Amino acid sequence: MKITALQMDLKWNDALYNRSQAEALIRNAGKSDLYVLPEMFTTGFITNPANGCEQEEPSSARLRAESEENGETLEWMKRMAASTGAAITGSVAVNTTAGDFRNRMYFVKPDENYTYYDKRHLFTYAGEHLSYTAGTEPIIVTWQGVRVMLQVCYDLRFPCFSRNRLSTDVPLSQSVIGRAESTTLAKQEEASPTLRAAYDLIIYIASWPQSRRSVWDILLRARAIENQCYVVGVNRTGDDPNCHYNGGTIIIDPYGRVTATAPDDETTTVTASVDMDGLRKFREKFPVLRDAD
Repeated sequence: MKITALQMDLKWNDALYNRSQAEALIRNAGKSDLYVLPEMFTTGFITNPANGCEQEEPSSARLRAESEENGETLEWMKRMAASTGAAITGSVAVNTTAGDFRNRMYFVKPDENYTYYDKRHLFTYAGEHLSYTAGTEPIIVTWQGVRVMLQVCYDLRFPCFSRNRLSTDVPLSQSVIGRAESTTLAKQEEASPTLRAAYDLIIYIASWPQSRRSVWDILLRARAIENQCYVVGVNRTGDDPNCHYNGGTIIIDPYGRVTATAPDDETTTVTASVDMDGLRKFREKFPVLRDAD
């Protein structure tokens, strides 16, 4: 599976501009199987979502921050996935039908089926917990035979939540996405049960400031090594009212080696592939996950 990560200089509270920028980057990047966008890629990291966020259901009100009809970003992701034949993932601040706010990471397939992961670890240092409701469950989706764990920014500091484990009963998907694919694979495993890892790839999307950039660089490689998986870390560049961001978008293999990285402070894309055959052989030769607690 070929993955393209987008490192973007997000314009504060301007969804139309940021979607246009993302679309241009995707169109110019060439064919890929999965495009990964940063955290809150339409607005930047908003800690006061009442002043601007996506809403889950249509409403007559217009968003002050994004100046658009509600839900337009999810619809844009569906259109982009359908037109490129690739999956697209990234997070958006949403106002749910339950009346709370979520930092929601969508994963949209070309057939417009989608799932989402709500950020579990809210960044209390910046007050994210005061406005948003935390998610409760890790989410793993399956795309082109690769099991993908979805994670957002501050989640990177909490390895127990994302720990890869071996099981004969691995949840291939916890939502609408990939149900048919999951059922087929589940039947195959039922006929010949084997221990296998919960996932093959973790995606971390972020608004991770330059002041803590060294932590981002170290922990991404640690997550790849300890979980014996690929890691894609996608961070933004530019400025918001509180922080400067210098990127650090990177793709790392299960050995902790960098396979692709974006130059600092540039708006650009980087692409690398997940080698599932190589990953299986590595796990068989050096079965670290069998000894995990």
